[in-house]
Amino acid sequence: MSGTETSRWLVPLSDVRVDAELREAVAETLGSGWWSMGPRVADFERAFAEFLGIPHALAVANGTAALHLALLGVGCGPGDEVVVPSLNFVAAANAIAHTGASPVFCDILGDFDLTLDPDDLVEAVGPRTKAVVVLHYGGFACDMGAVRAMAAERSIEVVEDAAHAPGATYKGEACGALGRISCFSFFSNKNLPVGEGGMIATADEELAERVRLLRSHGMTTLTWDRHRGHAGSYDVVAQGFNYRLDEIRAAMGIVQLGRLRHENRARERIAARYRAALDGVDGLTMPFAARDAASSSHHLAVLLLPVGTNRDEVRAGMAEKRIQTSVHYPPIHLFTQYREAGARRPLPRTEEVADRLVTLPLYAHMDESRADLVIQALREALP
Repeated sequence: MSGTETSRWLVPLSDVRVDAELREAVAETLGSGWWSMGPRVADFERAFAEFLGIPHALAVANGTAALHLALLGVGCGPGDEVVVPSLNFVAAANAIAHTGASPVFCDILGDFDLTLDPDDLVEAVGPRTKAVVVLHYGGFACDMGAVRAMAAERSIEVVEDAAHAPGATYKGEACGALGRISCFSFFSNKNLPVGEGGMIATADEELAERVRLLRSHGMTTLTWDRHRGHAGSYDVVAQGFNYRLDEIRAAMGIVQLGRLRHENRARERIAARYRAALDGVDGLTMPFAARDAASSSHHLAVLLLPVGTNRDEVRAGMAEKRIQTSVHYPPIHLFTQYREAGARRPLPRTEEVADRLVTLPLYAHMDESRADLVIQALREALP
């Protein structure tokens, strides 16, 4: 069963498909009688760490929790600054602020590549900079060679926001294994959907242990440990949080992880169809044309409308044809909360694309006929 069966949209922005394998995984977990963090979470963590080729993966409640814990893990706190691209979901800036640090926004490369500009990143770094949070926008990796070189030279921590990028690579290395610590999201519209959920990955054993403690109230043992008789009590050694993942979502995650590579390639085929039909046509631009498509996870299919086009009218015209669209993202530095907080840096390339961005429907079981409906609706909606 697909979500489109009960949707008002002929082609939704994203969609999940529920089949017998997922139902059985959930039913088996329910029948086990153990629903909070336990053996399935541990299995999911091991499988995800193996997928990335990295020693440690820690499942958490959602991607925002992953960012918060990762930032705390690398020592961000009051008085620090963390550089982050403004073309991003607001959770990144909020997570920085919740550590007591201040977000400092950097620009993108341009309309041809929506990842952060390494040169502007260097300009944004100051004496209080503790870390940079890089976003692999849409499933395309940042220039991590430049990012890592800058970070090593200035002793800055690199936190990967890989929410868009499970299965993506940078020069053969897995996104999520490129910084000191990385964060993933398993929200329903992501490439690996479980409803709500996230993962933190790191090769640093000490950092993994710090995050593990913070994930569950700073307690030295878990309920599952005590249930199995592996511990009779616990100590609290940090002021932690309840950021745990439950067994039901972990069981779904194990199933979805097994499908991820195949589904990313399915997304790639639809994105290629969009590109062939739209890039350079009627003034439209699809970023990342110069990138190796096989290295991307193709989380988003984003295009830029011609300069001066009324985006709201285009989206409304597509909605009349029951084609759902979105915007990824309204720049964070233009929101009231962050526009009024501290000094602003000029971000001309982010602001130049901000009113032109449109996200088209993209999901793994989308067929070519639905992609063609999107293409036709867009062309008819253009002025």
